[in-house]
Amino acid sequence: TVSDGVFTQWPQVRMAVQMLGRLPPTSGQRIVFKTQVEKVKVSLDQTKDSFMKRFTGDVSRAYREVYRPSEEGEKQDYFDSVFTGRDYITLGVDCHTGSKDDITLPCVKYLFSHKN
Repeated sequence: TVSDGVFTQWPQVRMAVQMLGRLPPTSGQRIVFKTQVEKVKVSLDQTKDSFMKRFTGDVSRAYREVYRPSEEGEKQDYFDSVFTGRDYITLGVDCHTGSKDDITLPCVKYLFSHKN
């Protein structure tokens, strides 16, 4: 079973799954569609693994991986100097009610037990 979220991210899989249901096992085209689905499965598994490493790993490492500028130079140097000088980050939440009214919550100061 393939969830709708997978079809949203990889729209070509919808047709591949449909064709796999229609084509006989001996069809050469079936192999093409099966390969498409297998490639998406590998990509999805890699995405899940990457998420779990970040989710279960150190907060400081996850923060650095997400927020450190990708372009080398002055922006990275500045980020690195500020980040290495602190043993904490402040975390905020952007949230709203069901009727789209903003909810303001105080920031949380997250202290690292150790830094990478």
